[in-house]
Amino acid sequence: MIKKPDKNAQRQKRHRRVRNKLSGTPERPRLNVFRSERHIYAQVVDDTHGATLCAASSVESGFGSEGGNKDAAKRVGIAIAARARAKGIETVVFDRGGYIYHGRVQQLAEGAREGGLQF
Repeated sequence: MIKKPDKNAQRQKRHRRVRNKLSGTPERPRLNVFRSERHIYAQVVDDTHGATLCAASSVESGFGSEGGNKDAAKRVGIAIAARARAKGIETVVFDRGGYIYHGRVQQLAEGAREGGLQF
């Protein structure tokens, strides 16, 4: 019998490995990305205090049924950048959450850069 690898378990393993080296500070918080089948979520986190500073997702109103595509991911990136800049955050550390930097994750990062965040 051939066993298929659990892709989510592999992603979580990659994420834990990266998180051992990466953390957000009050001066440079962490921009975390979570991607589900239908939606994409982003939040800016200060790991020293364990606080989420701001968040955006495609679940919010205004996205309709297009929550899981690249255009929605780019709009979430622009939204998270606007909310972070409103709180005085200019630079962040990008945490891709163990996902490959491609497709929706890449579009979210490009949207955040367009919105004025520096990685």
